[in-house]
Amino acid sequence: MGKAANPRRVGDREALATGTTVRGSAQKLNLVAGLIRGKKAEDALNILKFSNKAMAAPVSKVLASAIANAENNHNLDVDALIVSEASVGKALSMKRWHARARGRASKIVKPFSRIRIVVRETDED
Repeated sequence: MGKAANPRRVGDREALATGTTVRGSAQKLNLVAGLIRGKKAEDALNILKFSNKAMAAPVSKVLASAIANAENNHNLDVDALIVSEASVGKALSMKRWHARARGRASKIVKPFSRIRIVVRETDED
């Protein structure tokens, strides 16, 4: 008489990974996520590895986690995975202040973002 099982948030042949507090703006993170949408998982990892954008490192970690989830938790074929979804959203923002001239202060906002990557197994043709 326990709680009901948590339903899957993705399809049967899909695996999900999220990065909840990635330090950086959602706009910069979305530029990197756009590079890998629709690509094969192996190609997407190579694109992120050789990208010169700083946001490529946390996106690469989340993608590697999604691939590992697909292999270990859902028994999917790693060679047949594609990135079906890479969505980015805002998380919290740290608010800081910076002392300025004549006793004034200016606001500094340090944003955090969330990234959600879904990989899907495709049929080998």
